[in-house]
Amino acid sequence: MLLSTLFAFLLCLLSQGQGLNIPSRNVDSGLGPRDSLEGLVTWDKYSMIIRGERMFIFSGEFHPWRLPSPGLWLDIFQKIKAMGFNAVSFYTYWGLVEGTQGQVRFDGIFALDEFFKAAAEAGIYLIARPGPYINAETALGGYPGWTARIKAPLRGDDPEFVNTTELYAATLGKLIADAQITNGGPVIMLQPENEYDTWPDVNNTDFPAQTNSNYMEHVKQQFKDAGNVVPQMVNDHLYQGNWAPGSGLGETELYGIDAYPMRYDCANPEIWPKIRWPENWQTMHEQYSPNTPFFVAEFQGGSGTGFGSVNADACNALVNQESVRVLWKNNYSFAIKIFNVYMTYGGTNWGNLGYRGGDTSYDYGAAIKENRHIWREKYSEEKLEANFFKVSPAYLTAVAGNASNGSYVSTDQIATTPVFGTDHPTNFYIIRHADWTSTNTTSYKLIVPTSTGNVSIPQLGGELVLTRRDSKIHSTDYDVGGVNLIYNTAEIFTWAEDDSGKRILILYGGAGELHELAIDPTNLTTTSAQITPNDTTVKTQALGSNTLVIQWQVSEDRRILKFGDELEILLLWRNDAYNYWVTELPAESPIANYSSPSKSTVVVKGPYLVRTAALEGGVLRLTGDINSTTDLELIYEPTGKVKALSFNGEALCAKRNADGKLTARLDFEAPEITFPDFASLEWKYIDSLPEIQPGYDDSEWVSCEAPSTNNPESLLTPTSLYASDYGFHSGSLIYRGHFTASGEESNLFLNVTGGSGFGYSLWLNDSFLASWDGADGSSTHNTTIPLSSLALESGKPYVFTLLIDHIGQDEEAPGTDAIKLPMGLVNFDLAGRAQADVAWKLTGNLGGEAYRDLDRGPRNEGALFAERQGWHQPGPPSESWEAASPIADGLATAGVGFYTTTFELDVSEGYDVPLSFAFGNDTTTTMASVNYRVQLFVNGYQFGKLVANLGPQTVFPVPEGVLNHNGVNAVALTLWALDERGARLDGLTLRPEMPLRSGYRKPWLSPQPAWQEREGAY
Repeated sequence: MLLSTLFAFLLCLLSQGQGLNIPSRNVDSGLGPRDSLEGLVTWDKYSMIIRGERMFIFSGEFHPWRLPSPGLWLDIFQKIKAMGFNAVSFYTYWGLVEGTQGQVRFDGIFALDEFFKAAAEAGIYLIARPGPYINAETALGGYPGWTARIKAPLRGDDPEFVNTTELYAATLGKLIADAQITNGGPVIMLQPENEYDTWPDVNNTDFPAQTNSNYMEHVKQQFKDAGNVVPQMVNDHLYQGNWAPGSGLGETELYGIDAYPMRYDCANPEIWPKIRWPENWQTMHEQYSPNTPFFVAEFQGGSGTGFGSVNADACNALVNQESVRVLWKNNYSFAIKIFNVYMTYGGTNWGNLGYRGGDTSYDYGAAIKENRHIWREKYSEEKLEANFFKVSPAYLTAVAGNASNGSYVSTDQIATTPVFGTDHPTNFYIIRHADWTSTNTTSYKLIVPTSTGNVSIPQLGGELVLTRRDSKIHSTDYDVGGVNLIYNTAEIFTWAEDDSGKRILILYGGAGELHELAIDPTNLTTTSAQITPNDTTVKTQALGSNTLVIQWQVSEDRRILKFGDELEILLLWRNDAYNYWVTELPAESPIANYSSPSKSTVVVKGPYLVRTAALEGGVLRLTGDINSTTDLELIYEPTGKVKALSFNGEALCAKRNADGKLTARLDFEAPEITFPDFASLEWKYIDSLPEIQPGYDDSEWVSCEAPSTNNPESLLTPTSLYASDYGFHSGSLIYRGHFTASGEESNLFLNVTGGSGFGYSLWLNDSFLASWDGADGSSTHNTTIPLSSLALESGKPYVFTLLIDHIGQDEEAPGTDAIKLPMGLVNFDLAGRAQADVAWKLTGNLGGEAYRDLDRGPRNEGALFAERQGWHQPGPPSESWEAASPIADGLATAGVGFYTTTFELDVSEGYDVPLSFAFGNDTTTTMASVNYRVQLFVNGYQFGKLVANLGPQTVFPVPEGVLNHNGVNAVALTLWALDERGARLDGLTLRPEMPLRSGYRKPWLSPQPAWQEREGAY
């Protein structure tokens, strides 16, 4: 293969190359003792030490269950690895895998084996966070719905609660244990509980400290008993030393904190809050956990959205590349050595898994978008910073000084925090505006000690500048392969040294900035720099025998300084640096594709993404993505022998450019794809609210006859009406209240709870009475509905039908067990009648906790008739249904319609084209202001909840694997008209996002079982 590729290179002909063969994870069957960690995962007060090498653990949060297409997990891992990150933190969601108590299912889209395998292939270490409580904007904070029925407080040491966790912890603990680094897997750390100190009342006398410690100790032991030997860590949201090493019972081995200083006001992204600014963290760390690395277990990488708020783009604007520069660099000033960003890929709250304050999207404004595209500037800024720490070993043992205004700089408008090297002479100076929210432009000089004495920088005239919301890492006495960088005001992206001893150093700065660096030329045979292109604005001047000063002003044009064959310095504009990729080369096992300070790298410019690199003789094989015709440029490779390039297995016609770099053209042509016209497709329709039709039989429904409840909220009715007491925990709910009229019924009072932005509709027999559209965003709504105009007949039977949109339970709430807040109909009063005169029945998803669709999980379905029948799955028995379109026809009155159709796709091989379902908002139609709600099902998966009157979400990405990009797809919609005038869709399209010619691995289809008649469906 090598010879054929070289031949293709010489002839500039295209040929099919061979992909990178990455070894899969090797997991031994046995579990080693605790000391089996020796040499694999250790730590001291400075940093983690993996396989004997100090490492900055740079981690991104990614939840596999928010991307229910396991074939795409590798894609996310590779994009995180391409940023320079070396780890991923992940939660597991108890409520999705034990929806039925006593039956834990880690299979299909919920299996972890493929997640661990993909992490190993990409070379990503894992931080496992199994809960049982995870928060994470999930319903019940990740607990199964049935835990809302138990009497014992959640997250305490009451045996009734603790015993419910045992099967989950044992099953999951074994899966994680098998994937530990000690068994050849990627897991290097485990968090046995999450933010426990912020659980309501944990720190109050009503919830004794001994109870807390007993519970923490038990959870820790559960995972140890399952064979987990990697270090256990804690995430202390209050930052008060709880569960830190040495704190007593319940203590963990590694102490982590979290912070969300940007808060969550995505509607006003330009306004940075001045509260919660991280300061003096190093002092607190020394107080609470001085003998472990400084660990930020969660740091804000975005923000969530909810119904009636703004979309994810606004959250990205709030937590944007400027916040990454200012806040992240402020974190580095505390000498943090383990850093996890929440979220780095958010994904989707598909299948009703989210909490009461969220909508379908969990994009989070993260660096990798919900549709798997990268946010260009934010992603790239994170890439620049992460790669810097991969080549800065001095930082790994450095300690933080104190921040002060005016120290080390010429103005008190700028704050500086020094980070001092301990076993290296290198010091780092993190500078920012003293008012960290400032948008000013401030000029300054840097005044710092160096190995050549104290210097005021710049030395060749001019001033440094800090523009808008920015922060910089200036360094002194920084080692570049034996060449001392005496000082440097520009920022270091990366550096490397090849087999011949030649070094390459890549520096960057903001547009128009003046920067200066000084090198000690002692170890160079020449002090004369060749500058290409020839640029007289780049100044070089020798100051004494051991200092060569270089000054430059950042422009869009790259400048290269060459000191013979010994040192090459690239001077870049920051936005140009975004186009550079540092990609690790594979190593021998056991390191393989995992990051290591000793690994060789290549540096490439040009593509949208570089995923992997491998050297085979004189051929550099790259995989990656492009979104336009692009020039690929090989900036650095370690051997000096590369003469040929291939990209995604295709040999390239490469040649040298004026800078001596090997280059090749990557041609891009957008694929031609035929998309369905939903307006002209044949849709089948059936009424999905037959419950309001005369003669409807609800004899199979659950009768609300429980005389008491374990819920901390006392009953307000003779029997419980709480949905959770009857095993219904997600999706919509339907109540039917039967009574015999006396003729005196004048009004009906309702108290309904369903989550932020929820809605409901009410009928009496087949007469529509009222709807609530959720417009005020509250989770609970009280109303009194007049009945006097209906003239109910004495002695005649009547039935109320109440349809409720259950958004999801809360993730946490005031009070120890307030998370169990009852959902559904909480209270009612039929004027003139005793409450006991009304007999209520209830349904939710078919089977409740004994849910029917094991492949798609316990929360994917709700109470609607079509859902109970399973008709949202592919192949429903629609032959006899009416032909009607949700777009052209819709509903003529209040109610719920179910619509289904199919279409085919054929996306060209080699292209990754994310697709989204987009609901129209045609303001020229009379339907634009109508209140309606839509559920979108794609091949049986609920992947969208549209609330037309609230928004903000109208576009719903559906990942390949759930959506079949090369075959038939089934789409189903539930259209709920809340107004008496009915509703129809303003439009529906399948929207292609930016296409990529991609080296991704095409995913297999997620389980998509077709419809089968359901036994017992009513």
